Amino acid sequence: MNPAVAGLGRHGGMLARVLPFGIYIAVLAAGPFLRDALPAGWDSRWLYAVQIGAVILALVWFARAYAELRPLALGWREALEATAAGIAIFVLWINLDFSWALLGEPGAGFDPRTQWGDTDWRLAAVRLFGAAAVVPIMEELFWRSFILRFIDDHDFMRLPAAAASWRALAISAALFAIEHHQWLAGLLAGLAYGSLYMRSGKLWSPILAHAVTNLLLGLWVVATGAWSFW
Repeated sequence: MNPAVAGLGRHGGMLARVLPFGIYIAVLAAGPFLRDALPAGWDSRWLYAVQIGAVILALVWFARAYAELRPLALGWREALEATAAGIAIFVLWINLDFSWALLGEPGAGFDPRTQWGDTDWRLAAVRLFGAAAVVPIMEELFWRSFILRFIDDHDFMRLPAAAASWRALAISAALFAIEHHQWLAGLLAGLAYGSLYMRSGKLWSPILAHAVTNLLLGLWVVATGAWSFW
């Protein structure tokens, strides 16, 4: 973490958790404008690589602010529980796409196929890497490490995960649900990931569960061609 941020105390910790997520959302929101600004012939799907790359740079820049990510370790029981939760959320995610459980109309999603219908494995690999390796860290830092604890204590960094309230879990999960097109699946995921964080006291627990969900979802999307889930 750079010296200027280090001197901000809890505000620096907040910035370190909010900015990577903010960058991700900002690039997503600016997508239509960025696509229109690309030179003719450029494949706009590679903007996802730019989006993920920007998030990685932000995470690296603030790395020293993420004390709870050191060391990178989980007990075998915690890892097993997180993996099982990740698998369960994946199963729920692909089955809870009822019309009433969606926010808005389903979009086309991220389709990595070429104009001839073949999968562009470079695009698919970038999407899988971003979804399974980058997004879980970025989102868990924001939603669980920051939002979940901030609801109970604005000086959130002094609040142990295990001391977070069920009220904070419910509110943070509801906000997490609103972020997703499949709000019901998002709500259940938010409750599961938040519960793992509170039970284990380790952020790597929901990160692992989130990564398992996203990896399985990505592999399933590529195998089935259900691009709208991406």
